Amino acid sequence: MKVSSTTNTSSTISGFILLGFPCSREGQLLLFGLFSVLYLLTLMGNGSIICAVRWDQRLHTPMYILLANFSFLEIWYVTSTVPNMLANFLSDTKVISFSGCFLQFYFFFSLGSTECFFLAVMAFDRYLAICRPLHYPTIMTGRLCASLVVSCWVLGFFWFLIPIIIISQMSFCGSRIIDHFLCDPGPLLALTCTRAPVIELTSSTLSSLLLFIPFLFIMVSYTLVLKAVLKVPSAAGRRKAFSTCGSHLAVVSLFYGSVMVMYVSPTSEHEAGMQKMVTLFGDRICFYFLS
Repeated sequence: MKVSSTTNTSSTISGFILLGFPCSREGQLLLFGLFSVLYLLTLMGNGSIICAVRWDQRLHTPMYILLANFSFLEIWYVTSTVPNMLANFLSDTKVISFSGCFLQFYFFFSLGSTECFFLAVMAFDRYLAICRPLHYPTIMTGRLCASLVVSCWVLGFFWFLIPIIIISQMSFCGSRIIDHFLCDPGPLLALTCTRAPVIELTSSTLSSLLLFIPFLFIMVSYTLVLKAVLKVPSAAGRRKAFSTCGSHLAVVSLFYGSVMVMYVSPTSEHEAGMQKMVTLFGDRICFYFLS
């Protein structure tokens, strides 16, 4: 693929080229079919969870309300990248507009940030349910649950807002090619005309705080849960307690294991193929564990 270079500022850039997964035309069609099926399954699965919680009065509890919100979040999380990726499989140019690139950047990372907060809140809910069962109804009230849900969404969508705005105002030189299937901060910063160490440090700091603070909170919550579960005298009681936490712990492990590798230092050098696969699959299978 021949791509003309540009040496002007970002105001003259009409778009970027997302390489995605370069392969033959037949391979592109095969990937299109595969990811179309996975995308539809994700939409249907998460949609089913939302409908079940919405229509079954017995599921109107904090645990399932949080799960429904998480499913709603997952729908939009995959939608922020997969439809454009599917279109690129069928495209010869694989171009994404400048504004479209940064809108994708914003929504993908805002939704990812929101997921971090939701995982922490869900761990807090399980801690209260298992370690403070008698006080759970009075602590985790509908009002507190609603406040936690709103806080997750608001914090998630404001966490990376300023760095993304600043990066979108920077000048880009040379190739417009992004060796990824989405507009990722690392490849984008690599295309800027000059290094921006302050922005790189800010992005890295925000990423680290976003990941490690909720992660430590989750680990502390589940350490206390584990201690409480081990004190349960019956094996059946222990199994029941572990069953309510096992899927959530699997999601936490997958999500944080992949994201910490790739995004704690957004300008670090990673093998392009590995970065694509980790970004694509690291948290896409979270739904299957939660459902």
